[in-house]
Amino acid sequence: MNKKVICYNSLMKNEIDIIIIGAGASGLFLASHLKHKSYLILEHNPKIGMKIMVSGGGKCNLTNEDLSSQNYLANPRFVQHVIKRFDQDQLLSWLGDQGLIPELKKKNQYFCKHSADELIRVFKKNINMQNIKLNLSVLNVKKEGEMFRVESDKGVFWSKAVVVATGGLSFPKLGASGIGYEIAQSFGHTIVPAKPALVGLTLQPEQFFFKSLAGVSTEVMISVGEKKLRGSLLFAHKGISGPVVLNASLYWEKGKITIDFLPDSNLKSLQNAKKKISNLLGVPSRLSRLFLEQLGIEDKPACRLIPQEWAKLEQLRSYTFAPAGTFGYTKAEVTKGGIDTSQVDAGSMMSKKVDNLYFLGEVLDVTGELGGYNFQWAFSSAFVCAKAIE
Repeated sequence: MNKKVICYNSLMKNEIDIIIIGAGASGLFLASHLKHKSYLILEHNPKIGMKIMVSGGGKCNLTNEDLSSQNYLANPRFVQHVIKRFDQDQLLSWLGDQGLIPELKKKNQYFCKHSADELIRVFKKNINMQNIKLNLSVLNVKKEGEMFRVESDKGVFWSKAVVVATGGLSFPKLGASGIGYEIAQSFGHTIVPAKPALVGLTLQPEQFFFKSLAGVSTEVMISVGEKKLRGSLLFAHKGISGPVVLNASLYWEKGKITIDFLPDSNLKSLQNAKKKISNLLGVPSRLSRLFLEQLGIEDKPACRLIPQEWAKLEQLRSYTFAPAGTFGYTKAEVTKGGIDTSQVDAGSMMSKKVDNLYFLGEVLDVTGELGGYNFQWAFSSAFVCAKAIE
């Protein structure tokens, strides 16, 4: 068995141009655009694109109609340089040429029409599947002369270039690991500490009363530092979740956030109303009644509230507290942090420290908001890399 591996590896040393580590969105998109280079994809999972298959409720949120560097936690100049080379319109055009016509949902988000398998089929059509090795874990990468030596649990492979497209630490059930960060560090790259992102937030004891609202959803505005985000908040058994909370988790590190539970309410206009105040706040009745209880306000006709009670209600416009933490990597959509982008060339995705070593997608310190931005980043960075390599 070992003799076969050695023989195979000696051939690889002379024949393979590029080894791509990771058969996720960025790795597969890159391989789909390599027409003049020999390549080998190494993937630890038993199938390609397994994270693609579970994303977006199984329909894969491909991109967003509204795209800019402001939708990312990252160096904005780095991101803008990459996404302008291959933006959402170019992606949609390419997908259309492949016979995949995405469906527009939620006003500005594009999904596969039936299932994420539509995207997987596009990749399979454009990639020589014999160039993919599955169920294989990369252990380390070293450079010897002008060649890269990639050691795995199933032998050693050689190539002229290596592309690290390993993703982050979210979805550990799919075998997510920090190998991409380890490879980068071994070549002298700085890693911005990785943390769960696009994930629910847990609560301090003072907010445990939120848990009695599990299953209730309401429209809010959340302020995290200078960032203001609007969308649906979902109360959960473990804390708070929903699209706007997931986006807030991207920008939250430690400390307080502020929630406006009444973004569309004008309390002054309600003061003469004869209906009970719980029916006038524009939030689900369970939520309004619980907040009235917490504030010590009787649920009575609005016209009977005294000034001090109206002042208490104003607290719902700026409810400030410090989350205890997040739901963790098992619930996180993505990982924030990663390889410092100041050490990567935005014009090629190549390391500024090591020639012919490239980094794509989530492994970099670039994290998008909810809504297709992370897949767009994976595709854009892969496109830039493909043009540089080809």
